[in-house]
Amino acid sequence: MFGIQDLTLFILSGLLLNMAPGPDSVLVMTRSATQGWRAGSAAALGIAAGTCVHVLAAALGLSALLATSAWAFTLIKYLGAAYLIYLGLTMLLRRKAQPHTAAATTNSSPTPLSRRKIFTQGFLSNALNPKVALFFLAFVPQFIAPDAPNKALAFVVLGIIFNINSLLWCHGLALFTALASRRLRLSARMTSGLNQGIGALFLAFGIKLALARVA
Repeated sequence: MFGIQDLTLFILSGLLLNMAPGPDSVLVMTRSATQGWRAGSAAALGIAAGTCVHVLAAALGLSALLATSAWAFTLIKYLGAAYLIYLGLTMLLRRKAQPHTAAATTNSSPTPLSRRKIFTQGFLSNALNPKVALFFLAFVPQFIAPDAPNKALAFVVLGIIFNINSLLWCHGLALFTALASRRLRLSARMTSGLNQGIGALFLAFGIKLALARVA
């Protein structure tokens, strides 16, 4: 169908790749742990929207530009790295409001982000990562037959399947993390520490992306 081959292998490989640790999984887990399952779901939906950008770009041949043009890759790479570093620094430097009483300080927690902002975080962290575009360009064509009548359509179909896998995994991860954090009953201090620890991780992701070279 559509010239797609080895579909079962593609689904299994895509699921395993989605399970690999990375900025997307970290973002979903962080939002779920600090704000609940719905916040994690918002991050997952944003990531899926970012993935759609890469799928369409690859189907239209724009990802090939990133693979062959050093300046285009560098531009997107630095945009993505800058956003990850910004996200990391925001989480690192974010402070909960400082009440005047010790009791209020103990019970307070960082101001939660709106789901729209969380969605935007997920979208930008994925859409501005050129390595995701290059991944689709290298991975998906292996499952499209050379004589496929419409390779772009086959690419889009496989991209949608991959994205569904990603959504299932990220939502499962969000639910598991939210349930685990509820059982642990994270205190405001632990939540703040988690945000700062994850902020440092995003900062590292951004620096790593900034130093990446075109393969």
